Formats: sequence, C-alpha cells, structure tokens
Amino acid sequence: MCGIVGAVAERNITAILVEGLKRLEYRGYDSAGVAVFSHNGTLERTRRTGKVSELEQALAGAPLAGRLGIAHTRWATHGAPCEHNAHPHFSGSDIAVVHNGIIENHEALREQLKGLGYVFTSETDTEVIAHLLNHKFKEVGDLTKALKATVKELHGAYGLAVINAQQPDRLLAARSGSPLVIGLGLGENFLASDQLALRQVTDRFMYLEEGDIAEIHRDSVQIWDIDGRQVEREAVQYRDGAEAAEKGAFRHFMLKEIHEQPTVVQRTLENRLGPNQVLVQAFGPQAAELFAKVRNVQIVACGTSYHAGMVARYWLEGLAGIPCQVEVASEFRYRKVVVQPDTLFVAISQSGETADTLAALRNAKELGFLGSLAICNVSISSLVRESDLTLLTQAGREIGVASTKAFTTQLVSLLLLTLALGQVRGSLAEGVEAELVEELRRLPTRLGETLAMDTKVEKIAELFADKHHTLFLGRGAQYPVAMEGSLKLKEISYIHAEAYPAGELKHGPLALVDNDMPIVTVAPNNELLEKLKSNLQEVRARGGQLIVFADEHAGMVNAEGTHVITMPHIHDTLAPILYTIPLQLLSYYVAVLKGTDVDQPRNLAKSVTVE
Repeated sequence: MCGIVGAVAERNITAILVEGLKRLEYRGYDSAGVAVFSHNGTLERTRRTGKVSELEQALAGAPLAGRLGIAHTRWATHGAPCEHNAHPHFSGSDIAVVHNGIIENHEALREQLKGLGYVFTSETDTEVIAHLLNHKFKEVGDLTKALKATVKELHGAYGLAVINAQQPDRLLAARSGSPLVIGLGLGENFLASDQLALRQVTDRFMYLEEGDIAEIHRDSVQIWDIDGRQVEREAVQYRDGAEAAEKGAFRHFMLKEIHEQPTVVQRTLENRLGPNQVLVQAFGPQAAELFAKVRNVQIVACGTSYHAGMVARYWLEGLAGIPCQVEVASEFRYRKVVVQPDTLFVAISQSGETADTLAALRNAKELGFLGSLAICNVSISSLVRESDLTLLTQAGREIGVASTKAFTTQLVSLLLLTLALGQVRGSLAEGVEAELVEELRRLPTRLGETLAMDTKVEKIAELFADKHHTLFLGRGAQYPVAMEGSLKLKEISYIHAEAYPAGELKHGPLALVDNDMPIVTVAPNNELLEKLKSNLQEVRARGGQLIVFADEHAGMVNAEGTHVITMPHIHDTLAPILYTIPLQLLSYYVAVLKGTDVDQPRNLAKSVTVE
C-alpha cells in the first residue's frame, strides 16, 4: 500500500526522500512522486507512474533540490494509476500534500470546494484535502491551525504530510487510522509511514498515536493529541532485529514469523476500516460498482491459501448470504467449469506466482466471470498485475517455507471482503458489520494474548516426540483450521497427519484411534460445542489421547487422556484466525523435538512457480 516520506533539514533532502520510497516498495504501489521547497523559493514537483526507478530517472534528468520536502508511493483507490493522480497533490502554488488512506466524504467536500472556486486536476480524494487545507489557511493564516481545522472535516482514514511555501520552516503530519513515525536527527527531522524508510538517516523514532497532529521543524517537534492538547511522545531507539531479514532472538524464521502476526494483522487492517464499516475503496477504484453486481463467489487457491478460502466460504454464505465455491487451483484449471451468472473470481496466493493459481486466473478470464480479485502478499506479482482488483495482505517477507503470517493475513483479508460485499449488497444483518469491525480492531491484541501461551504449547509438544500419526478435528469454520494445522505438522515434522470434520469420526477415522495416536481439536465456544464434546467422548472411549484448544468459557477441563489448553474468548466469526496460532506453535515445537529443518523442510519450496 501507499508510502510516505518527508524531511526538513539544512541539507538537500531529495536523495533522502527517494531512498525512503525505495525502502517502502514492499508495500505495493503504482506511481511515485516528490515535492520540495526549492532554493529559488517555490514548490517544485516530479511525479511518475510505475516504479520509483522511473521517478529516480526523471530526477536525474531534471534535478530537484531543497531542504523541505515530501514524497509518496501511491496504490490507486480513487482514480486510475496515472501521473495526474500521483502524489504529491498541490493546491495553488503554495501547498503540497501526500496522503495514505481513504476519505469517505470526498465527494461532498469536492462539490463544496468547487463552489468556492477550486479547480480539480485529479480524480483522487487526496486533492480534496489539499484544497480544503488551502481554504482553511486563507482563513487563519497559519498552516498548523489550518490543518487542525481541516482534519475535523475529514471522514475516513488518513496519514498526512503537508508543506507550505509560505511557511517553509515546518513539515506537518496528521494521523487517523494510518500510521506515521517521526525520525529524529541532529539539526534535521524526518517523517514516514514506516520507520524502515528512514533507517539510512536515523535510528531514533517517535510514533504518532491515533488523532495526533505534529509540527516538525529542523530542531524541534510539537505534537497535539486528538483533543487538541499539546503532548509528548516517547522517543525510542530502533535496534535491528525482528523486522530485519534476520532471525534476531528467535531460533528459526518460522517462530519469528508466528510472533509477527499481531503486527502484520494490524498492518493488513490499516486504511481499510472506517468507524463502523469496511472501506470498500480499499479493494480498488471499481470495487463498489463491481461488488454490487456479485451474486456468487468462486475461490481458487493452493495449499495453505486453499484452507483460507475454505474458511471464507463459511463467512461469505453465513454473513453475506453469497453462495461460494472453493476449489484447488490444480483441479479447477483442468476441468470443464460451469460459471454461474455474476460470479466474482477470487484467487489467493502468498507469492502471486503460484503456477496453478495463476493459470486458473488466466483460464477464468475466458470463462465469463464477472471480474477477478487477487488476495496476495506481493504487489509486483503476476497475479496482482493480471487481476481486476487486488487486496494486499501486508504480511511482509515470509522466509519460512511453512506459511504462518501469510495465512492469518489472508483470513483477515477474506473477512474484509465478506463484509465489503455484504455492505454493498445490503445483505448483512443489522449491526453485524459495526460489531465485527470493532472485533477486528481488537484482534491484534487477542493474537498477542494467544502467543503468550507459547510455553504451554511447547510442553504439550512433548506428547508427540515418539508419535508417527495424528488426527486433527474441527467443526464448521474450524474444520479448515484443523486442515491447516494438519498441513503444518506434516510439512515440518514429517509426522503423518490428517484432518476431519469431527462429525465424520464414526464414518471411518475411529478405526485408527488408539493410545498411540494423538487427536488435536479446536473448540471455540459456539453453537457446535456440545456436538463437538460428544465427538470427543467417542475418541476417549477408544483410548485416544486428546489435545484440546478450548475457549475459556467452554467448560472443558484436564482429565485422564485429555489435555486442555485454555484460549482467550473471541467472537465466533474471528475464532478461525485465533485458533490457527496454537496449531502453528504446536507444529513448530514438535518439529524442533524431531530435529527437522524447520525453515526449509525437505522436498518443499516457498513459492511453487511450476506445475
């Protein structure tokens, strides 16, 4: 997604801005631009579509130089990817703005500003901010006061960086739903949407909180909170570690990536949630129009991504009332497919280069689907380039072959899709979207609480040290979670593992149950809990050893042959995301006990780019 960089210094900062944009390329973008207050006393700007390298080449031919500036990489939401829609956006010749997020009331503000005589040169919601800020500045004569007045009229999510040629001693920032960090230097200060953009110039950072407005000078920083009170934010020193491409304090990349999940889930939610609803524009400029026509959904994926799609089927049909089919890509591409009218084709892939999934997408284009949506972690991948709409999962680089954080961010993205489709089609029950948006905001905290169970799961893993077979059980949306848990265990520990719907035990799998086969079960406190308990009694009656991850209110306790690990309570809809975490940890610790190569298990590759 979009990236912001800004600087105010006593030296030329153009190269710093461009280097910062390069470091944000992982976020995904389709255009880039930079604006500086030049040595001749005017704002100057260069913008290009495509990669930062295109912008860099343009600046090599026509250099910009200045001590105050802002830069941006844009992922199109309002308006197509083109130069006149690229950031920074100007209002007149004095004010420049870059913006991450989505302004929901931009259409009403646009009409209001047109009535005041402002002329728009782009289709973006960001240009509305620039003109509104210009209007407020004319009224109050101070950029900081003007920004405080402006944000009061903005509805939606935003991270803003602003400069003004009439007050070239300052860089302004505002945060609401989109992160910003101030980089602290000596006689110079910086701003970015991610501290990684500024690591080449500083290791000291100050993180803005929700609702903050900051006035940044070369030698000082002032911050006001959401209530307008001047506040101080703690300055912290950044140490290379968990976010670098190193294991840091973790023994394996897989464990590091498991523990990154609260952070990457938070990133996946950034700029995609309004006060009570999902921001449909986050899926692309044409999303609302396309979603309104959707009557069916076809999901295609492989491996872990396929399991994410299976969970999504429960959400799409149960919450949004939309029929959904989920199919393994390698099967879909080789059979004769009957496409239902107005079907959205959804392709899920961590890399965006998975051969079967990519081939299925290309095949789908010939079959008459309504449109295509890619849910992917790599912005420059073929899957993203070839799909009509995209939602990037923001998981960051995943090095361990066994997918962990990519899976949970896919689940979050699919729940956002479910709510967006239901919102546009008006098929959600009253109050459901607002309730789930609030639960999504709490999700990173719940994931953190679950990760705190790390040592308990490590202890349970000892039960598997001499085992060769395992069953995973789940009911409803937890059945695909059981499938994912089974896949993780077999991938990295080489234990043979199978997953079944718990109600299917009596139709065959019970024949395998004995004291030598652990049975792993996930048990949230939902309407299927009592039926699940009955299924587990069938296992215990045959001497099976149960490992149960149970909701704290499920009423399940340790007993002979039954090991219960208590889970934090969570809304049933979000339970598949939460209950994935302990199964990942279990697989990891069993693999460590087995002495296998956790990060690079035998016979497997991270990205399957061949058939």
